[in-house]
Amino acid sequence: MKPRIIVCGLGRTGYKVFRLLRQQGAFVVGIHHKPIPGESAPDVIIGDLHTAATLTAAGIEQAHTLVIASSDDARNLAIMLQARVLNPHIRIINRFYNTSLAERLDQTLPNHLSMSVVGLAAPVFTFAALGNQAIGQIKLFQQTWPIQEEYIDENHPWLGHKLSELWEERSRMLIYYLPVKGKMNLVSALLSEQKLKVGDRIIVGIQPRVRSTRKSWVRKLLKVCTSLKQFQKHAQSVLVMAAVLLVIILLASLTYVSASLNISFVDALYFAVGMITGAGGNDKVVEFAPNSIKLFTVVMMLVGAGVIGIWYAMLTDFVLGNRFKQFWDAARIPQRHHYIVCGLSGIGVRIVQELHASGHEVVVIETDSNNRFVNTARGLGIPVIQGDASFRAILEASNINNAAAVLAVTSNDAINLEIALKAKGLSPSIPVIVHYADPDFAGMAQQVFDFDAVLSPAELAAPAFAAAALGGRILGNGITADSLWVAFATMITQVHPFCGEIVKDVAMSADFVPLYVETTHKTLHGWELLDTQLSPGDILYLTMPANRLYQLWRDERSQVMVTGTRD
Repeated sequence: MKPRIIVCGLGRTGYKVFRLLRQQGAFVVGIHHKPIPGESAPDVIIGDLHTAATLTAAGIEQAHTLVIASSDDARNLAIMLQARVLNPHIRIINRFYNTSLAERLDQTLPNHLSMSVVGLAAPVFTFAALGNQAIGQIKLFQQTWPIQEEYIDENHPWLGHKLSELWEERSRMLIYYLPVKGKMNLVSALLSEQKLKVGDRIIVGIQPRVRSTRKSWVRKLLKVCTSLKQFQKHAQSVLVMAAVLLVIILLASLTYVSASLNISFVDALYFAVGMITGAGGNDKVVEFAPNSIKLFTVVMMLVGAGVIGIWYAMLTDFVLGNRFKQFWDAARIPQRHHYIVCGLSGIGVRIVQELHASGHEVVVIETDSNNRFVNTARGLGIPVIQGDASFRAILEASNINNAAAVLAVTSNDAINLEIALKAKGLSPSIPVIVHYADPDFAGMAQQVFDFDAVLSPAELAAPAFAAAALGGRILGNGITADSLWVAFATMITQVHPFCGEIVKDVAMSADFVPLYVETTHKTLHGWELLDTQLSPGDILYLTMPANRLYQLWRDERSQVMVTGTRD
């Protein structure tokens, strides 16, 4: 009998996970706080998600895995605690936004795996902005690789090529193969010298490249000139008052020199500055001066006090207020080849971090100056423009005409569409990536508006949750022609069903694709991998159809394949 899986919280992400698991043939039960059209008991239990009665009605005591997919961390924590009380040994896949809490729970609790919708979706948004037609991600060689599907049509450069010609390339990993006719796994196709035909589909992982952050002297000089222009723009009032103050000081100094008081210009300047700023000076300069000079000094004291007071107020506002931050952010806005992220939502800040870590220049536009992620972005040295990204002036201030891409990732779908349309109106050729929460409308929005990518985090993250529910810690996943596949690592032990087997032989019989294997001394890939005999201690990285994981579960000897994986 297949293990029972419970999905708790059938929101956008949860319901997508529920449908995926059911599509893959899993024995799955859903729990939601309100009825869902088209669903009824015993498939979906209605009730409070964290109560013992609701969980018991869903069969928590007999369940093997619980997927908690609510968007509320506190609620998910309550559900997890109640579930562990009712079934101490249940395996839990828990959705958490708080990564520090999630890591602590994973370290403390056995059979507990925390996953983040934002963490799973953000790399795909990033890859899309960088120009990859990514459908997912996979962790290989200590890096996150974008996954993309290659559909072989009449104009595809791989048409007619043998799969074996593509196998050896280290920077391009073949992950899954779906022929247009019949059924053949990738290893069998490699060994039989299968050629790619029109209609074939092949999933590949592309090794990411970290861009160098070193700048040329020309770019540094241009940056200095831009900074001076921005300083003049944001500090104009301060500079004007400073000029007025200098004129008053100079006028007073020249007046004292020309009044035949037998003093040098330096002495006159010293007295004038002290008099106007209130710091004091040599009063003997005007002690024996004519009454007209004394009256002039009185006027200069009054005028100077007013000017210096206004200038101090402006300077304080510029330095301690928002003007200096606005200048500092504006001065650091790149001139070209940068990425504009509109909205510091949870996924927005993760995209910013991903792009920055890859060595790319980023500009952030955020309406809320109190957004908790503003300081996070500024801490990375990333300029933040405070304003509405749907306004023409704000987008122009971000140098949109020379930008590499625009990502509209606020928490409001309508605002994201408005930003995207405005960006296309200002720069028709710029790639635009749009966040759309509703997975059912994301595809329609892309088709209607013809944006480069309209992505739904729920759509991107749901396969990972479903794959994790089916078996172990998942390194990557994807869907090809409604078939869910997963990538994971398995450690070979004495009792492992693959121990002592040749990789190519066991790959054909068990229907998986080997990616690479880590031995005690080296990492094996390509043709050398296929001829390798697996030994205890080796770690095999592979992809496999998700519906084949149940066979591994039912095999007691291969339990290590599920519980012993790592990412």
